[in-house]
Amino acid sequence: MGSPLLEVRHLRVEFPTRRGTLVALDDVSFEIAPGEVLGVVGESGAGKSLTGSAIIGLLPPPGRIAAGEIRLEGRRIDGLSADEMRRLRGRHIGAVFQDPLTSLNPLYTVGRQLVETIRAHLPLNERAARERAIALLRDTGIPAPESRIDQYPHQFSGGMRQRVVIALALAAEPRLVIADEPTTALDVSVQAQIITLLKRVCREHGAAVMLVTHDMGVIAETCDRVAVMYAGRVAEIGPVRDVILRAAHPYTLGLMGSIPAMDTQRERLLQIDGAMPRLDAIPPGCAFHPRCPQALEHCRRERPELRPAGATEAACWLHAGAGGRP
Repeated sequence: MGSPLLEVRHLRVEFPTRRGTLVALDDVSFEIAPGEVLGVVGESGAGKSLTGSAIIGLLPPPGRIAAGEIRLEGRRIDGLSADEMRRLRGRHIGAVFQDPLTSLNPLYTVGRQLVETIRAHLPLNERAARERAIALLRDTGIPAPESRIDQYPHQFSGGMRQRVVIALALAAEPRLVIADEPTTALDVSVQAQIITLLKRVCREHGAAVMLVTHDMGVIAETCDRVAVMYAGRVAEIGPVRDVILRAAHPYTLGLMGSIPAMDTQRERLLQIDGAMPRLDAIPPGCAFHPRCPQALEHCRRERPELRPAGATEAACWLHAGAGGRP
């Protein structure tokens, strides 16, 4: 696969409070190769968006990276200053968020915002930057970009605004794109268009993508590999087809079972009993054991690490092997 473009190793994110320190991410590790799309999926509160925020240096205060490291093309970036991280974000890391209105200034035309972003990171004059902005709008499916470049965000539909945000994210030809729930607020038909667009433009630009979502359908259509998160940890990671069809972790099995199947009839969908634990009440051992139908006594005492489980890796004692515990 060659050298990974992004490496996240043993990442730990904490939030200090008056009642103690809350651990939001605990020992999260994964990597993304150039040109690869890695999906990150899980319930609300699993730590998906927080992982993306930690990578791009936008942790909400008082959150902090307490341990681990993040490397982009071999360079460690988790200890950079705010100014260094700001320059890195536009030039080497692009971001697409759930609500495009949070990424666009309503007082400026989309063209001005694109041109300013391009000129901040690339050595282009005003005319060349405007030409590049028009080309980006055209590449992302904006009709008549020569005229629409001078319009304001409120003059675009939700799907068109998201296309503008993708154009902004790709303006300086970043090597990595963090897409955090980029289709959640859109109609289903528009979702498919945005996903297809994101895959195409990233492939053409050679960028790697970290796609954060709760929608397994989006994961199946878009990603090469998928990381399933639970309570701030990676529960399972592997090729998307293997995770979907041959899930190794009971939590992943529960997620798959809750998706309606089009080719079979079912009286009712499966469900995972209980709820994601609060950060101040994560149980000892495997965090999923209170909800797990296959929990062992050992699961209640000791936390499992990621280990080979067929074609994927799963943090589950069921795959400890004959010579391992329990």
